[in-house]
Amino acid sequence: MSTTLLFRDDAFLREADARVVAADETGVVLDRTVFYAQGGGQPGDRGRIVREDGRAITVADTVYGADKSTVLHKVAPTETLPRPGEAVRLVLDWPLRHARMRVHTALHLLSVALPYPVTGGSIGDGEGRLDFDIPDAGLDKEEVTGRLREMIARDAAVSTRWISDAELLANPGLVKTMSVKPPMGSGRVRLVAIDGLDLQPCGGTHVARTGEIGSVTVTAIEKKGKQNRRVRIALA
Repeated sequence: MSTTLLFRDDAFLREADARVVAADETGVVLDRTVFYAQGGGQPGDRGRIVREDGRAITVADTVYGADKSTVLHKVAPTETLPRPGEAVRLVLDWPLRHARMRVHTALHLLSVALPYPVTGGSIGDGEGRLDFDIPDAGLDKEEVTGRLREMIARDAAVSTRWISDAELLANPGLVKTMSVKPPMGSGRVRLVAIDGLDLQPCGGTHVARTGEIGSVTVTAIEKKGKQNRRVRIALA
């Protein structure tokens, strides 16, 4: 049984009811979840699963199962696991998730400010980075910060839509990342659009408008190879 990924349709859903499918030392599998499972450089969500009797189980991490169709909610070995079939309430650590959403959208804008192939990246809790294949140096932190802030100030709408695998293959320019390819094989691929600024495949969670990101600063530009530059950003 596949886990329904509620965050794909509503990244702002903080709580939801679900039913336990299975639970063992590898994690708790639910029929549906608001918890983002680690992938695409974005960490897995944290929060808690509230049982029928009111007891709360802390979710320390969220990852995909081996078959990629189920989501494992990782809990401490000391927790008493819920039983299959039990109805539970899911509660996200929302401040943590929202910070990651802001960073993720800011990184999409960074790929616009620096229109070079992306060779890697990661999203942290209030900070993040992208690695670029850039033939020469000379990047200026203040200049890149200014470009980012200008795009954020536009308060452009952020939306998602789906296209077919075939449509993506016909438009290879949509893919900016060299190291991580968008998941294909299910027949469709999710696109994240920032109105008038960016369009690229992405399965992550994002804010609704760029203004929601808030103030961002480029904190470092590091040389990681002859043509590789790592650009780090942080939320104010």
